[in-house]
Amino acid sequence: MAERPIRILISKLGLDGHDRGAKLVAHALREAGMEVVFLGIRHTAAEVAETAASENVDYVGLSFLAGDHMTLVPKVIRELKDRGLDAVRLIVGGIILKEQVPALLEMGVRQVFLPGTPLRAIEEYIRHDARQ
Repeated sequence: MAERPIRILISKLGLDGHDRGAKLVAHALREAGMEVVFLGIRHTAAEVAETAASENVDYVGLSFLAGDHMTLVPKVIRELKDRGLDAVRLIVGGIILKEQVPALLEMGVRQVFLPGTPLRAIEEYIRHDARQ
């Protein structure tokens, strides 16, 4: 991934229409030199995976505020796998209980960013992780 800018898709799933955090992260990553595809709100897991495939992204970043992440994350993971996108790394953030983080990581989420995470820390994590 080092030869070209890191490509990341940022999206919201389901009926959650609160996108301020997702927009802030997308803007910060774009300002840091990453190529950001901002899909926006109210998408399905299949739409996210299809866009990830067509845009050839390295990461999918999902933002959650409605509490439906434990249901929707497995759907995204399944849709990515069904398209042969096992190399695409999934990160999530938003209103997520600390107790749920281990389960999300076990599902295959690469990293979970809880409320209050500095935007710079998200950028630094992605840059470091992309070299792995």
